[in-house]
Amino acid sequence: MTASTTAEPQAPAPRQRRLRTEIPGPASRELQQRRVDAVAAGVSSVLPVYVTSASGGLLTDADGNVLIDFGSGIAVTNVGHSAPAVVGRVRKQACWFTHTCFMVTPYEGYVEVCEALAELTPGDHAKKSVLFNSGAEAVENAVKIARVATGRQAVVVFDHAYHGRTNLTMGMTAKSVPYKHGFGPFAPEVYRVPGSYPYRDGLSGPEAAALAIDRIEKQIGGDQVAAVVLEPIQGEGGFIEPARGFLPAISAWCRENGIVFVADEVQTGFCRTGSWFASSDEDVVPDLIATAKGIAGGLPLSAVTGRAELLDAVGPGGLGGTYGGNPIACAAALGSIETMKAEDLAASAKRIEGVVLPRLRALATETGVIGDVRGRGAMLAAEFVRPGTSEPDADLTKRVAAACHRAGVVVLTCGTYGNVVRLLPPLSLSTDLLDEGLSVLEHAVRTEARK
Repeated sequence: MTASTTAEPQAPAPRQRRLRTEIPGPASRELQQRRVDAVAAGVSSVLPVYVTSASGGLLTDADGNVLIDFGSGIAVTNVGHSAPAVVGRVRKQACWFTHTCFMVTPYEGYVEVCEALAELTPGDHAKKSVLFNSGAEAVENAVKIARVATGRQAVVVFDHAYHGRTNLTMGMTAKSVPYKHGFGPFAPEVYRVPGSYPYRDGLSGPEAAALAIDRIEKQIGGDQVAAVVLEPIQGEGGFIEPARGFLPAISAWCRENGIVFVADEVQTGFCRTGSWFASSDEDVVPDLIATAKGIAGGLPLSAVTGRAELLDAVGPGGLGGTYGGNPIACAAALGSIETMKAEDLAASAKRIEGVVLPRLRALATETGVIGDVRGRGAMLAAEFVRPGTSEPDADLTKRVAAACHRAGVVVLTCGTYGNVVRLLPPLSLSTDLLDEGLSVLEHAVRTEARK
């Protein structure tokens, strides 16, 4: 039988937010009780509603509530939930074969994804890629490649960085709780330096870069550094957008010193910031780019893409993994890329920015509890502070997020100080749903700020 003859009929997808019960409802609470007995306590959830279906920018839970999704599974479903091109390619591939391991008997889908990455990533130099499963794997393998290619060991990262949950990437991540606490010791030869946080450091991009470079040269030595790993916009650290000029200065210094400049675009990649990759905003061309999240419309896939001579520095068998570049995930990636091109989702991200930023800035002026509004495209944030100060207000941030959740809008928090609400809607989200979700957020801020 073909996939089409065995597929179950689908109910019409919801088109608007709808609350049938409190959030979470009784069915979700029952599932939560089952979870307590079966799932490790170390795995937490932002909002314990149990999703039964999703379409576009809406999530339907076990109680029939329909929520507006401003999280996209943490910047994963950039093309929207169950995008037709993704679903169609996945169905076909699942009928053909689900796994062979590319390291045993390869297949065309893996090659096609690598060809697409060579086309889409910044720079016109010869490029190659290797595929993995998660963002942390991609970052860790970028470090491996840089160390082999340079013969050096030191890795430089920045304050407020987040790079993953493996041993090496935990060492590269700045925030201790919950990501690092109790899990050490971590991999050696990882060094942290100040980055650029315009709201809190008051420095221009070149000034912040000079401070970081001075620290590296004095405390590590440029000739000892294999790689500088940098998020073009820091994600978990608070959606911190560096001052203009910071990335180009760091990239140029790396080039002058034979250091591999690695852009961790796991969260910023694939049209999220209004460009295919955030590095392009200042015409920065990384030596290596680590990608994941938005690459495959919800399926686990990641990649390291970069200069061919760097990728080829590692000998045969030195890179890979059993599931890396799984054929179904590759099919999803090709469907996701097809959708981004056909629907010009980079432009959609800029449309979202044009709607959200003015409203958040007006809300900041009105309420006095938002110290900074920042971000690009559909990667946007509000940093909450106590009125008249820059003191972080994590409690207000939690209350605002909880109020949004009760009203059927999924928002996420982040930041080293736990005081940032981040917005990551699907790039395909309609303006009507975007407006409605923002109205819920505005009401939550106004209400909680008065308490």
